Amino acid sequence: MKRRQFVEQLGIGSAVLAAASVAHAAQGEHEHKALTGPLANATVSFGAWPVGTVQVPRDRFTLPFAPLGPNVHALLPHEVTIKEGGSVNFVLAGFHHVVVYAPGKDPGEVNQSVLLPIPMAPVTVGLIDDPQGRIYRGLDPRLATTPQDRVEVVGFSTRGTYLVICAVNVHFNMDMFGWVKVIA
Repeated sequence: MKRRQFVEQLGIGSAVLAAASVAHAAQGEHEHKALTGPLANATVSFGAWPVGTVQVPRDRFTLPFAPLGPNVHALLPHEVTIKEGGSVNFVLAGFHHVVVYAPGKDPGEVNQSVLLPIPMAPVTVGLIDDPQGRIYRGLDPRLATTPQDRVEVVGFSTRGTYLVICAVNVHFNMDMFGWVKVIA
């Protein structure tokens, strides 16, 4: 059944349908075109849980939330390439925060002078809040409702090389950043 037929069966007038169509077209972000091939999508791990040992296994079944133990603080791989209109699956393991900056921003230009506090962390540890050139900021990992292990899928529609960082300042200072290259 076509959308118009469905709406008419609901008894909604053509004026409402027209208004909805105009609003939908005005959004512009809902242009969906098929993109296939190996550069349509990439996956970047934002941290990773290391395996334990036989003597000291890592048992997340009994401790599902981030343990105080080690976590790999790296973006793996460090650089990915996708086509325009493609997306990157940022797979987060642990307390990390995805931030994407527009092409042209380098890691040395990230302003770390404004930190959002992290509860129960030293005052020198926080989330980097540099809005200059920021085009995507992921879910706030400080909230109890935000799962630490999650996936954030981000679409890139314009060519360029984008800086992606973990905005937890101590992780960023451990070189936890990478690049998304978007090509034609």
